[in-house]
Amino acid sequence: MSFEVVVEAPGEHRIDEHTPREPAAGEALVRVHAVGICGSDREVYQGNRPEGYVRYPLTPGHEWSGTVEAVGTGVPSTLVGRKVVGEGFRNCQVCDRCHAGETTLCSAGYEETGFTHPGAMAATLTLPARLLHVLSDNADLTAAALLEPAACVAAAALKANALPGERVAVVGTGTLGMFAIQFLKAASPGELLVVGTRHDRADLSKAFGASDFRTRDQELPDGFDVVIETAGSASAARTGAGLLRRGGRLVLTGIPAAGAEGLDPTDLVVRQLEVQTVFGAPPGAWAHTVRVFGAGLLDPLPLITHELPLDGFHEAIELVGSGDPMVGKVLLRP
Repeated sequence: MSFEVVVEAPGEHRIDEHTPREPAAGEALVRVHAVGICGSDREVYQGNRPEGYVRYPLTPGHEWSGTVEAVGTGVPSTLVGRKVVGEGFRNCQVCDRCHAGETTLCSAGYEETGFTHPGAMAATLTLPARLLHVLSDNADLTAAALLEPAACVAAAALKANALPGERVAVVGTGTLGMFAIQFLKAASPGELLVVGTRHDRADLSKAFGASDFRTRDQELPDGFDVVIETAGSASAARTGAGLLRRGGRLVLTGIPAAGAEGLDPTDLVVRQLEVQTVFGAPPGAWAHTVRVFGAGLLDPLPLITHELPLDGFHEAIELVGSGDPMVGKVLLRP
């Protein structure tokens, strides 16, 4: 017997028996190995998700890894048995933004696995096969469950276009920040500064490749070529801008609370800063992530601190929101 998590409404969940849905044309059925929990899953459970960005009742889970068990018509049978991860955004593929490759900006409206479609907190997940990215046969599926947040950071790293020898920095030391360090380190920077709020993230930051670590209350250098912000606060964005040289490149990935004070437009213009933003990961960023992961340049495992069964969903949600510095990435194992 297999099971799934169902969030009936905010604050209400149950563990149900799970019946796999046979793949229709163009779809694949994946046996889920592990599924990560992030702040947006907690929003789903608490009812804080913005209107239009969740559809109850819902099986959550948008960060996952697994193995293809069956495919529908029109899908290569060679996918069966392969280890995979998958994109969450259910883009339409026919609007102008999709044709431009900007699938996270699909004009048809927001649809995403684990938010408006059944997610991976279940024994199996059935989804369009076009969203799958195939891993190597020897890939660690537990580590691969974190490739969704890594892909979002990959989108930022691609936009930042850090060149070998450049001075680069990361603001924020959560999961996204730790991935940003690894992507920037892979580009052979001349210097890699990490700025956070917690001293206890210094060792892990340096293990991933940081050459210097400072907290925001310390004196911060400037003159950096590239900064990736991952903290999701307006103050972090301003800190990132302050680190840059004139003409430097800032990429924002965090989403501050509505109404937050933003960057100073005068400063942006006078220093001619280049500011880019990331919302989710398009296919190119996913492909880049899988390639970097396969090359051994991305190590998600040190970020995982807890693994629980599906019936530990409520405990997992509480862990994610606990603020405990000993809690990193929490996984559920169907």
